[in-house]
Amino acid sequence: MYKSKGFTLIELLVVIAIIAVLMSILMPALHRVKKQSRTVVCQANLKQWGTIFALYTDDNNGNFPERRSGSNAYGRWMDSMRDYYITAEDIRCCPVAHKVANPEMIDGIDWWGSTTTAWGKVPPWDSGGQRTIGYYGSYGVNGYIYVPIGDTVYGISSKGFWRTINVKGGSDIPMFLDSYFWCGWPQATNTPPEFDGWQERSDANAMNRFMLNRHDGFGAAVFMDYHVQKIGLKEYFTLNWHRGFNRANAWTRAGGVRAEDWSNYGSGWLANYKDY
Repeated sequence: MYKSKGFTLIELLVVIAIIAVLMSILMPALHRVKKQSRTVVCQANLKQWGTIFALYTDDNNGNFPERRSGSNAYGRWMDSMRDYYITAEDIRCCPVAHKVANPEMIDGIDWWGSTTTAWGKVPPWDSGGQRTIGYYGSYGVNGYIYVPIGDTVYGISSKGFWRTINVKGGSDIPMFLDSYFWCGWPQATNTPPEFDGWQERSDANAMNRFMLNRHDGFGAAVFMDYHVQKIGLKEYFTLNWHRGFNRANAWTRAGGVRAEDWSNYGSGWLANYKDY
């Protein structure tokens, strides 16, 4: 009678070793695929946001919401446009930053986001000026798209605001982006993040709100012509944020930035990323 032969210990160890080698080869590839899939989902979300902005502007003669600052502030996109996206909560967050900073709206807990955390939920104790209670997300609007009311908005001259979707060069104007806050007004004199995840929350230095390393050296945005693309970390300073924005500023190739400027700035973490 035939008697089957089992594996020897050495044979089992060899099989286990082979499996371990294969796993060590496959895991980095699977990790890359996972990251890439998150980027694809993020860009799909932003594409839908582009449609929402298109619906709003189509219904308002091409204009964006009006925006006023101060004690009677109003016009934030999350309030003005909520009828257009209220049923689409699944697109509020990039999959890299889907956890909400203060989901229970607990008194005194910081609800600003981060590279990997969504901002919100807006708590009752900080809901003034049409900050709608319970709102959250990990994208933010380029504040210069608004129709400004008054000579300034948060101390920023109204002259640079776009006001309408019907402008030339929309492919260079970021509209809605990866962000750790719901809005920002970047200026050419702003400074980059000093290290990965660094925050300086002032409205006067808002570039770092958008300049997030969410997608391996890139962020993502939908532009005013409704196309969506990844943005290199150093590329943010080359975008046309507002009318008159100096796109040849000190942090661009056109403005004369040198490799050593990036190496000597902050922790030097941006030095090895692509220049623009």
